[in-house]
Parts: sequence; structure tokens; C-alpha cells
Amino acid sequence: MPYIEGRLVHDADAHIMETPFWLRDYADPAIRDRIEPPGYVNELKQTSEHSAQPSELDAAFARLAAKHASPEYRRDEAAEIMNRKNFAATGAFAAEDRGRALDLMGVASQLVFNTFHNRRLHDWEHRDDLDFAYGVARAHNRGMVEFCAADRRLLPTCYVPLADFARARAMAEEALEMGAAALLVASGCPKHHSPSHSGLDPVWAIAQEARIPIVFHVGGTGELIDPKYFVNGLPVPPDFHGGDENFRSVDYMGIPGPPMQTLATMIFDGVLERFPELRIGVIEQGAIWLPSWVRQMESAVEAFGRHEERLHKLSLRPTEYVRRQIRATPYPTEDVGWITEQIGPDVCMFSTDYPHVEGGRRPYERFERSLGDAGNEVRERFYATNFIDLMGKGLPS
Repeated sequence: MPYIEGRLVHDADAHIMETPFWLRDYADPAIRDRIEPPGYVNELKQTSEHSAQPSELDAAFARLAAKHASPEYRRDEAAEIMNRKNFAATGAFAAEDRGRALDLMGVASQLVFNTFHNRRLHDWEHRDDLDFAYGVARAHNRGMVEFCAADRRLLPTCYVPLADFARARAMAEEALEMGAAALLVASGCPKHHSPSHSGLDPVWAIAQEARIPIVFHVGGTGELIDPKYFVNGLPVPPDFHGGDENFRSVDYMGIPGPPMQTLATMIFDGVLERFPELRIGVIEQGAIWLPSWVRQMESAVEAFGRHEERLHKLSLRPTEYVRRQIRATPYPTEDVGWITEQIGPDVCMFSTDYPHVEGGRRPYERFERSLGDAGNEVRERFYATNFIDLMGKGLPS
């Protein structure tokens, strides 16, 4: 019996859990030795069970893979599908198991992101070595496409650094050839130009013509807030994982900032006007901010519309662009019923964040409660239709 029954549900946010040398293994030889493993490897090395030797880390994950394949582990899979998290979850890092996870969850597809590399990809993009930045993006994309090739319901997101106009266009075309279902870009501002710069129009045109979305995801924008906010003379509270590498209440408040600014800039500078069929997904950055953000944009148009030529060229109000072209995933702790009442039923999408702890063990029940007495049409849009609209041809028929 799957976790979700009796309803068509698409999962707009899911992840792979990259093994220590995943990115390096997909990189071209010229940059392979420069790619350090992600930060969690250092934590593993500090325990008595692991050492700094790559062979021992590989052996530890081989043992974990063997555990996942054991009859004892698989006997409890159905009951534990939403309880086992991170590397313990079915199909977290073993691509051949992920389709079984979708069956047990009862979802029709998953839009799949990396776990450990968004911040790293952003930081590499903001340095001066663009050969390396685009090289690691290519390695990431190879790994994502290969993992998702195990099941056609797995939809890979491929990263496109926006640092250089010509390279960004080439990377978008390359990602499409690889089999990208969506193009992942940083939700913050590139180092040297606006995300609305006309030099990036070829990237949006490629996505629009292919009918696949541009997607933002939390974790790819550098520091969310000034780190001095944490210098408060108090003990550092643990995050979701019990460690110190993720979000807490204070920096959680900064999550909507980058997509709010980036999307507003793209709307005011006419990107959504020029590319009316382009869809943009705002993933794992919440949605409770959407109603007030839209009203703030409407206020900005009222305040500056008489004097700014760019605003004269817009054929729609900001709210209309959002409803037409932007889709977002609320957190399970947010009131999706209230958001939908305020912004309309066309924007919010269901997600599990599988297999991350942050997604919770009962996201479907929490969203159902917050939808309250909303009608079946609203629920269908939330669980499936808005995602289908976002993905276009990125979702296999």
C-alpha cells in the first residue's frame, strides 16, 4: 500500500544523496583532481569509524549499499518509506532503487535536485575561473542525468551558470542534449550582471522553445544573511540534522530574499514579457511570502510606472505574470490554503523534499489539513496540474 493513494500526485522537489566522490567521478580529467568532496565527508572522517582514505569511504558506502539490498531492509520498506531519511532512505543514492521508492510513495514523478552541491556550484560560478565553474556544472549534469535514467519518472535538473553569456547559452543547449528536464540556475544575482540582462535572453529562449522550465532551488545563493546575526553570545542551536550545516530559524527568514529580488527584476525588466511561455519554478524556498511580494510589486508599478519606460512596455500586471508563469513549493509548515486564497490556485505545488529530513514524514497529511475545505479543483492544481504546467515537455507523456 503506497503512502499516497487515490490521487494523481507529482513531487516537485526531491533529491539524490551524492556519495563522497560523486562529482569528481563525473568530471573531465582536466579538473577532476581539483574537486574536493562535500563538507559532510569531513564529519565522517572525524568519527572513529572512518578515515581520510578515499578507499575506506568507498568501502563504507559499499557496505551501506549492501544493507539497502538486504532482505531485512527491504522487508520494512513500505512501512518505512517516509520515515527513513537521507542516506538511509530507499533510492537515496542507489538509482536502481529509486523507482521502487516512487511506487511506495505513490507519486507519479519527481523533479530531482542535488543535495550537497548547490552552494558549491554557486561559489565556483562567482569566482574568476570560468573553465572550472562550467566544468563542474557539466560534471553535475552528467551525474544527475545518469541517476535519473534509471526510471523515466525521475526528472533531472541540470545546472547552468549564468556568469558568462556565451557559455551559459552553450551549457543550456548541452544540458538539453543530455536530457535535462529543467534548467537549474542560481536564484540570486550573477557576479557581474543582472539575471535580467538581455545577454541571457538566449538561455530563456532555449528553455521556452524546448518547453522545459527554469528552476531555482534553496542553497545556491551564498550567505542568506549577514553571518554576524549569529554572533549573539548564545549557544548555537542544532539544525534539522543535529549538526551545524543547515538552516535554523534566523537564516530561514532570509530564504525568500534572493528569489523575490531576482523574479521582481526579471518581471520589471521584461523577461517574462519577452518569453511568455517560459515557466519558472521556485523550489524549496517556501511560498508564504508570495502574496505580500506580489502586492509590493503592484505598489512599485504604481509608484514608478509613470517615469520608467521599462514598466510602460509591460502588457500585464505583476500579479498576472506570476499566475501565468511562476510556480512555487510551500514548506509543509506553511498554510497552503491561505496562500492559495491570496494568490490564486495556479501557483503552489506539492513536494516531499525526499529523502531529506526537512520534508517531514507526513507532508501529504499536513498539506491536506492546510488546504482545509478547498475544492477538488484547487487540490488537483496543487498536487498535479500546476506541476504539469511547469514542466511542459520536461514531463514524459
